[in-house]
Amino acid sequence: MQYDVLAIGDTAIDAFIKLSEATETCDTHGEHCQLCVRYADKVPYEFAEVLAGVGNSANAAVACARLGLHSALRAYVGTDQYGEDCLAAFRMNGVATEFVERIPSAKTNYHYVLWYGSERTILIKHEEYDYKLPALHDEPRWMYLSSLSSNSLSFHKELGAYLLEHPSIKLAFQPGTFQMKLNVEDIREIYQRSEIFFCNKEEAQRILKTQESDEKKLLEAVRALGPRIAVITDGRNGLSASDGSTNFHIPIYPDPKPPYERTGAGDATASTTVAYLAKGMPLDEALMRGLINSMSVVQEIGAQKGLLTAEKIEEWYAKRPAEFKASVL
Repeated sequence: MQYDVLAIGDTAIDAFIKLSEATETCDTHGEHCQLCVRYADKVPYEFAEVLAGVGNSANAAVACARLGLHSALRAYVGTDQYGEDCLAAFRMNGVATEFVERIPSAKTNYHYVLWYGSERTILIKHEEYDYKLPALHDEPRWMYLSSLSSNSLSFHKELGAYLLEHPSIKLAFQPGTFQMKLNVEDIREIYQRSEIFFCNKEEAQRILKTQESDEKKLLEAVRALGPRIAVITDGRNGLSASDGSTNFHIPIYPDPKPPYERTGAGDATASTTVAYLAKGMPLDEALMRGLINSMSVVQEIGAQKGLLTAEKIEEWYAKRPAEFKASVL
């Protein structure tokens, strides 16, 4: 069958640990904060919760499935119980697993999330898999590429070549840690084939190797790398986007109550936007739905529990405040 969205990227188990005794230390500007716990001591925690089948691309596949699209995931897991737990989570969420490979000699990714207040610090370890494109009998309408391990450069080149040979596929690129460390030239084809590109403001500065903070200049510089549409999020300040003809800003959707836990907010914005673009919605309208889903996600633990159906998103959109709109930069 033809999938609406094929998400590509690592998946993992996330073990959330809710810390009760810690401190947050920031610089004089309230930035560059560090999480601190007592050294060489026993530090109590409130509770722990383990979530299976998560990660940027897995979260995107779940978001698209919940919004009524046919979505699949290309990822790798081990033959351990954690791998089985991930597969079960995908099936439960309506994500096709035919492209998820189980590797007998490998482990499933397992991450620890130190959760303090509404923020989290994630301890990550990406297992190194032998990344390959699956055999695709039907082209997906969209591919959604995000975080992969540091040994995946050759796979990026393989994917870039495939995308150049299949121009009808639209690519959404939300780079992960390793992908942002690469020189742009290393994965030039990925940038050039991106229909839409997502990152936050600090990530944009890191990729571009600049301290520039002007939104319009950052958007222009990102688009110069190749993506047709650039989207840069900025936490509580909302997001800015450009399609080359229009630059605009959208504020966050107001939180109905203080955020509970912020994991997956960016994933929700990006993947929901892609889902609505796949449905034919204009960019600004799709981004607004993305911000609504992001608002919902931070009210729950983890990146997937708070993801909304299309019906629920429209309910929130119908009662949106007047200031929740796209404004030209």
